[in-house]
Amino acid sequence: MWKHYNSKLILFLLILTSCKNVKEKADIIYYGGPILTMEDRTPQVEALAVKDGKILFAGDKKQAMSLVGAKTIQINLENKTLLPGFIDAHGHITSRSGMTQAVDLSPSPYGTVNNIAELQATLKDYIGKHQLDATTPVMGNGYDDAIITEHRHPTREELDAVSTTHPIIVIHTSGHASVANSAMFNLLQIPEDVKDPEGGHYGRDPKTNRLNGKLEENASFTALMKLTELLPKPAKTEGLSQSLKDFLAAQDEWFSYGQTTICDGRTMGVGLSLLREAAEKNLLKADVIYFPDFEANKKDWESFLPNYMKYKNRLKVGGFKFSDDGSPQGKTAWLTKPYLVPPEGQNKDYKGFPIFTDEVLYADLKTIFSKNITAQLHVNGDAAIDQALRVIGKLKAEGIYKPALRATLIHVQNSRPDHIAKIKEIGVIPSYFSAHVYLWGDWHYNSVFGPERAAFISPAKAAKDAGITFTIHHDAPVTPPDLLTGVYAAVNRITRSGMVLGPDQRIPVIDALKAITIHAAYQYQEENIKGSLKEGKLADLVILDKDPLTIDPKELRSIQVLETIKEGKTVFKR
Repeated sequence: MWKHYNSKLILFLLILTSCKNVKEKADIIYYGGPILTMEDRTPQVEALAVKDGKILFAGDKKQAMSLVGAKTIQINLENKTLLPGFIDAHGHITSRSGMTQAVDLSPSPYGTVNNIAELQATLKDYIGKHQLDATTPVMGNGYDDAIITEHRHPTREELDAVSTTHPIIVIHTSGHASVANSAMFNLLQIPEDVKDPEGGHYGRDPKTNRLNGKLEENASFTALMKLTELLPKPAKTEGLSQSLKDFLAAQDEWFSYGQTTICDGRTMGVGLSLLREAAEKNLLKADVIYFPDFEANKKDWESFLPNYMKYKNRLKVGGFKFSDDGSPQGKTAWLTKPYLVPPEGQNKDYKGFPIFTDEVLYADLKTIFSKNITAQLHVNGDAAIDQALRVIGKLKAEGIYKPALRATLIHVQNSRPDHIAKIKEIGVIPSYFSAHVYLWGDWHYNSVFGPERAAFISPAKAAKDAGITFTIHHDAPVTPPDLLTGVYAAVNRITRSGMVLGPDQRIPVIDALKAITIHAAYQYQEENIKGSLKEGKLADLVILDKDPLTIDPKELRSIQVLETIKEGKTVFKR
């Protein structure tokens, strides 16, 4: 009897084992090219097996081939390079989608508007091509005084020369300033004697004191929000709205740059509604992490808590966003020492300005940290960095902020050497907009900071040497969602003119790659499910045409994304 029972038990166990082996046959196996894992113990493997959207195996090819089944797809990389999908540590996908219908005024290397005459011509061409009614508002985006020939903002009069009937507003590439024409001032009911809002500024002609068209920080944000409310709502049609179509186009753009996790770093107003609608309609193919602007959502901030760190249809709340100052290249960032060359209309002592007082920032951060909710804090100038470290340091001393929350300092451009030890001591994560070195390094050197301060922007090497986990981001739509340019800049520290800016802050390629993969996953508290190629993690992958670890580092910007894969499914292919 026992012998008969044991034989049945053995047979049952054999069947179970057989079933398990069948289940563990891979859906896809990649081999035949460098596979960079971002794992320190096994930094490179021969093959990667995927099953049900997760990584089944990462190791040698012989073992991987034992997982081949009747339906397994075998993909020979043909010397192309496979990495974890890139992670957007800080960007603004709803802002990018909202600008899809705006006139592109970007200069090189991403656009063609390199002087004010070309800006005017581009706006005129747009009005004519689209045969706009005489009073239809026109919005342009992406002009850059740091790069255009004149090295200044356009004026109200120069936009009036484009049209006196069309309300026109053009947004600076940083997103922190804009310029309006007279018709736009009339539409928005902004009078000549308007007072500066808290955390904002209206530019004026120093001779006449008349509004010169420039709006900075909260003056610009308020104008744009009001314009959004005044614009006619698109007529309801069958199928997807234009706003959703624009959002999906933006999602595809992120995929084309190799990203499988997308950030919306300051969500408010229509952007919030857009994200929720996209999730409800199951339109998100990427994981989207959003950070509602705390001030804009202050009245109902607790309504976000049920979705904190919990994906629903690929959308989750990652914390709250605080914008503590402005833009260094736009010269609204808050500094402790004056700008090298003050912007037009400001004196030699101009240092930018803060958005919050210490008291407001302390109260707001205390509110969310007390609930164990994290934050992203936009800090560009060293005075803004000082404020964030001062306030968070105080909250840590009171036992309210805990490093496990992984609060993130976004941009940290005008950092000082003494900030590094404080960042480590307090336990926050710096996320560097490293592409600044390449795109605006010359401007920072010659006009914004001067040589000494400019040499220490985005100090990734100092953070690495201190043992600080840091990330790299692109801040789209300030630039396209292009993380490889950030990698290039962090590794080479070469400006557009060819100058090496702060050579002592260059980092190895592998550290820059980790900053857009495993370290970015850590920033989002997702390092256990993504960011590296390890058994059990999501099969979020990117295939590149070249191996970033073996090519000349100066060629990093030339690397092309060939394919982006989210949980085993291709979402972009060149």
